[in-house]
Amino acid sequence: MNILLWIIFGALAGWIASVIMGTRGQGVLVDIVLGIIGAFVGGWLFQQFGAQGVTGFNLGSLLVAVVGAIIIIAIARLFRRA
Repeated sequence: MNILLWIIFGALAGWIASVIMGTRGQGVLVDIVLGIIGAFVGGWLFQQFGAQGVTGFNLGSLLVAVVGAIIIIAIARLFRRA
């Protein structure tokens, strides 16, 4: 994917994860970064379990990125409470 698609994909995945986790108000830039990092984390995690990771701009890849972003948000919450 080219960089523009990664930004759009990251923003969408980060926003969905933020809504699911109830962390609204972070801003577009944080959602983009969260979604892109979530795509890497989710892709790696799914591959560890034998599933397919991020394969392009499709619904399955979006799900993988959202799961990864949710994991990142959950980990960040653990560190904020400590």
